[in-house]
Amino acid sequence: MTLKRTQEQRIDYLIRYLLSERKEYQNTGVPANLSDKGLLLRSLMNVRPPAPVSGEFLREQDRYLQTRLSERGVTKVTDLTPVQPGLYLWQGDITTLAADAIVNAANSQMLGCFVPCHGCIDNAIHTYAGVQLRLECARIMAGQKEEPTGRAKITNAYNLPCRYVLHTVGPIIHGAVTRTDRELLAGCYRSCLELASSYGLKNVAFCCISTGEFHFPNELAAKIAIQTVREWQQKNPDKIGVIFNVFKDSDYEIYKRLLR
Repeated sequence: MTLKRTQEQRIDYLIRYLLSERKEYQNTGVPANLSDKGLLLRSLMNVRPPAPVSGEFLREQDRYLQTRLSERGVTKVTDLTPVQPGLYLWQGDITTLAADAIVNAANSQMLGCFVPCHGCIDNAIHTYAGVQLRLECARIMAGQKEEPTGRAKITNAYNLPCRYVLHTVGPIIHGAVTRTDRELLAGCYRSCLELASSYGLKNVAFCCISTGEFHFPNELAAKIAIQTVREWQQKNPDKIGVIFNVFKDSDYEIYKRLLR
């Protein structure tokens, strides 16, 4: 008989399970405050290596994450209004978007962000998808050490409302942006679109690849993103709708101006 847990009982179970996996966590207690429990659970999920996990853990994790998703709310692509035919601009949390695919700005190891509660999109996507996503990424990467910049891989989305996650590694900028950097960033967008097309997907939501932690200038990155997507759509008319997803107000203003 399966035990029916409340949401708080689930988070307590998940925390205790993850703490029990590592000897160095044996003296770590479970916080009394629900918000602190959430931060601890996210931290433990973030640092957990891609190791086998019990079926009960996955069931309780999935129930916990699905409840969290219903609390945060889901946005459907049909709720959005295109700014141009086949192009959308949406400011919001990409982990709540029910698109065919969302794009993750991944690192070259392709295993997600291991920094506890880090603010990058890679961390958020792996957190809300669940530990299964890192396990799948590890299986994909088993035959290679690093993912080349400008390529893309596809995984299931697990507890995210989208169907798939497209993972791409953008260029990291040190100093001035080079022609190669521009070409590699454009390659990220093309690779994701080609991969989505091969899976028959009808829409893809792109984050602001390579900006933020990878230091690609936001405006230049947006120009490259829009130009590359437009060129691909012109060669592949009416095939894939593209949502440019932004989180910051400054990025929203950049894309709004460039798409005007």
